[in-house]
Amino acid sequence: MSVPVIVLIAVLAILLVIFFYYVPFLLWISAMVSGVHISLVQLFLMRIRKVPPYRIVQCMIEAHKAGLQDVKRDGLEAHYLAGGHIERVVHALVSANKANIDLTFQMATAIDLAGRDVFDAVQMSVNPKVIDTPPVTAVAKDGIQLIAKARVTVRANIKQLVGGAGEDTILARVGEGIVSSIGSSDSHKSVLENPDSISKLVLRKGLDAGTAFEILSIDIADIDIGKNVGAQLQMDQAEADKNIAQAKAEERRAMAVALEQEMKAKAQEARAHVVEAEAEVPQAMAEAFRSGNLGIMDYYRMKNIEADTAMRESIGKPVSAKKK
Repeated sequence: MSVPVIVLIAVLAILLVIFFYYVPFLLWISAMVSGVHISLVQLFLMRIRKVPPYRIVQCMIEAHKAGLQDVKRDGLEAHYLAGGHIERVVHALVSANKANIDLTFQMATAIDLAGRDVFDAVQMSVNPKVIDTPPVTAVAKDGIQLIAKARVTVRANIKQLVGGAGEDTILARVGEGIVSSIGSSDSHKSVLENPDSISKLVLRKGLDAGTAFEILSIDIADIDIGKNVGAQLQMDQAEADKNIAQAKAEERRAMAVALEQEMKAKAQEARAHVVEAEAEVPQAMAEAFRSGNLGIMDYYRMKNIEADTAMRESIGKPVSAKKK
């Protein structure tokens, strides 16, 4: 075999590969056999638009076999180009159709583009999901702390999946309802005797409004007794009152000590003035003698008075004081 013939065969082989890549003839035959009518031109244009024909055709075949009439090629291509998951959407539509759930292609694609798993949502509509809440701590009116755990059975609300709140919102609202129910109870014993009262009160609040779920039931799985918060608060209040009283007493004692020191200082100052005045008495008497205002007899009378006063003080002292 000559070289030109080999080159010609190679070129023809490459052209055939390129032709069957851009014109998937076998895929077209598979679609026609399955009852899906699609032209070779459309399959060729899918390659040009960078849309995988195999994935589109497989989804169309699945939808056709399931009897879905609103799944069209244009819609699948548009959803793929928008970044959606076409296989997941078609699986969800087939499941919803078998379960008699009202789910259209437009709604399914909107849910998928919103970031939610539409197939999981349909499965949850058929088979409800149980969500376990974390331990919720609440205090009854008698001051006893209760720790409750609940199980929330939810079902996906298909119409609220776009824009509806998720599981975290459900858990937060259920926890808030449990706290409110326990907090409004007069005694923790009544809550322990009738835990279903919590479920009934929480269910009446309509906690699933604005969420992507429908709450079917709320069951209290466990309730434990915690601390005596009321007694602890009273003890803390008593300790605080004691500290305040001690602070006020210390303040009064400090004021009394300061007043005592002030009085002592004033007494010492007065004694100093007396001593100073007594030191000036001899000088005043000498000046009186010189000026003639005080005579000798006046001086002796004053001395006699001082002697009489000293004698009376000596007589008036107790015997024990005299011995000392």
